[in-house]
Amino acid sequence: MTASSSHAAEFERCLAGGGLAVFPSDTVYGLACSPFDEFAVERLYLVKGRSRDKPCAVMFFDLDLALESLPELGPRTRGALGRLLPGPVGVLLPNPGHRFPLACGADPDTLGLRVIGGEVRAAMLQSSANRAGGADPRTLAEVPELIRAAADLSIDGGELPGTPSTMVDLRRFESDEEWAIVRHGAVPEASVTHALQGRRRYLFDPDTYDAEVRNDISVYDGLQLEVAEATGSGATRILELGTGTGETARRLLERHPGARLVGIDESRSMLSAARDVLPPDRVELRAQRLEDPLPPGPFDLVASALAVHHLDGAAKADLFTRVREVLEPGGRFVLADVVVPDDPADAVTSLTPGFDKPSSVDEQLSWLTAAGFAARVSWRHRDLAVIVADELYRRDG
Repeated sequence: MTASSSHAAEFERCLAGGGLAVFPSDTVYGLACSPFDEFAVERLYLVKGRSRDKPCAVMFFDLDLALESLPELGPRTRGALGRLLPGPVGVLLPNPGHRFPLACGADPDTLGLRVIGGEVRAAMLQSSANRAGGADPRTLAEVPELIRAAADLSIDGGELPGTPSTMVDLRRFESDEEWAIVRHGAVPEASVTHALQGRRRYLFDPDTYDAEVRNDISVYDGLQLEVAEATGSGATRILELGTGTGETARRLLERHPGARLVGIDESRSMLSAARDVLPPDRVELRAQRLEDPLPPGPFDLVASALAVHHLDGAAKADLFTRVREVLEPGGRFVLADVVVPDDPADAVTSLTPGFDKPSSVDEQLSWLTAAGFAARVSWRHRDLAVIVADELYRRDG
């Protein structure tokens, strides 16, 4: 909501009391009520002249709150929402738990969701502040007089962009990454495509990857040696993040001859190449993203080489917390990656804008410490670093 903090508090009180509110969103003026108050919902539909068979969207002002309210959503869909929202995008989601039934119209298996920025902490059922089939209002004066008269609260946020949100169907995204734009609007299709499919363009070719990475990183074999040595000895169950063609996994298994390894990677073709060089009786490979839930532990060692820099800062911090959760007490996490160097002249590794998102060593040490690790740098060369993080707090506590 583009309104002030005082308006946000007034808005929440209105909805909590069963009222209707006209409010400024990030696109057009909307009409809102509590999604749990059947009488208020009936009023909203009556004022709009909208059939109860037709759905409305549920809107949140915080993505984390929205995700907490929809626990059935899978990791792939949650990742897509994190790339699309908040903003002038609405999504259609699978709703197996039949959440917010008053918003679903005749189809309780589908839920419409919007998330915009603002200070309101409550969920709301919302629709454009117009009569059914009417024009979307960009100013409070353009809201039909009948609706303004029926509303218990009207908030003037000035003139808005006036283009409704882009609606994206994500109901099959979890199973096969299929999606479709069902209403063109404020966000161009190209931007939606980049958010949902852009990362696919950067998946590596296993036939050329090893040669390309060695050409780009002159100390690649030295980096791999440092990773293996940093893992210590005697591990029995290893989790590798970003297995690729299996180069790091092969060295880890040599270093820890009694270990079994679970490796994850987003690219099925890279995993296929890894299967050709890794012992099948000691390795389990899974196609999944780093943002997805990690394989269940406990592991006494987690390692990753040249994979985590594809995540932004918040996603790195979240990953480090999840790594600690699957580690044995006292286990070790070894992270080797591209970093933002102290001297810009040391930024020599080729990066793809929008896909590669390296962070500084200090930032990652801070996130690791916050996650419950004692972390240190064991090796560094220009814009590459190996970080060793030991899980000590849980073992001591």
